[in-house]
Amino acid sequence: MNQPLAYIHPNARIAEDVKIEPFAWIGEDVEIGSGTWIGPNATIMDGARIGKNCKIFPGAVISAIPQDLKYKGETTYCYIGDGTTIRESAAINKGTAASGKTVVGKNCLLMAFTHVAHDCVVGDNVIMANAATLAGHITVDDWAILGGLAAVSQFCRIGAHVMISGGAMINKDIPPFVKTGTGYPVSYAGVNYIGLGRRGYSKERINAIQDVYRVIYSAGMNVSQAVQYIKTNLPSSEDVELIVKFIENSKLGIMKNTVGE
Repeated sequence: MNQPLAYIHPNARIAEDVKIEPFAWIGEDVEIGSGTWIGPNATIMDGARIGKNCKIFPGAVISAIPQDLKYKGETTYCYIGDGTTIRESAAINKGTAASGKTVVGKNCLLMAFTHVAHDCVVGDNVIMANAATLAGHITVDDWAILGGLAAVSQFCRIGAHVMISGGAMINKDIPPFVKTGTGYPVSYAGVNYIGLGRRGYSKERINAIQDVYRVIYSAGMNVSQAVQYIKTNLPSSEDVELIVKFIENSKLGIMKNTVGE
């Protein structure tokens, strides 16, 4: 771990086998787990809690203070799960008093120039392509993929197994298992059939998910009517319950079917 050309605060709690490259900067209130690699010119600031076997590439900044004028210097944290890779010049801010933490889960890939703002919660196995951006207080569920340059407005929720197109502008909640189109406002573009198949979902299971979204987006009902129809008329399953619960708990409403609808 000893690297004479890096700055490592003597109070930082770093596993013995962590490899730290020249010109990295590591603050006092930092924890880094076994097997992690910290690249040159990476900056790990107070409040960072980085798990095992992570890779932090050059120029990344972890646990900088929030870009939120309400932040008054309170002690907050930024958690990075085991096995996560954070590429060049990505920025992940720590939380505010609202939740006290920003969280990125296990086995995620955050590509170059991605940004995760304060109080976000990113699940496991999430991919954010180059320059994808999360504003504050966003939740991204497991296995979601955000295309390059996608931008998500504050307080939105991105459901599990969602595929967001590159350049998408998200200002509504995106329910599980779907793809988004391009344009603004973003629109529904079908079920993420390829992604679900890669993760072991059977054709029958995917078809059942498609049946739910046909009701929501193609049956001529409003969202409340569609949800009631699904609960009354479609076979119940774990996937159906996940979709229904997501929609019923949505505070911003879910994305529409077509641009301008």
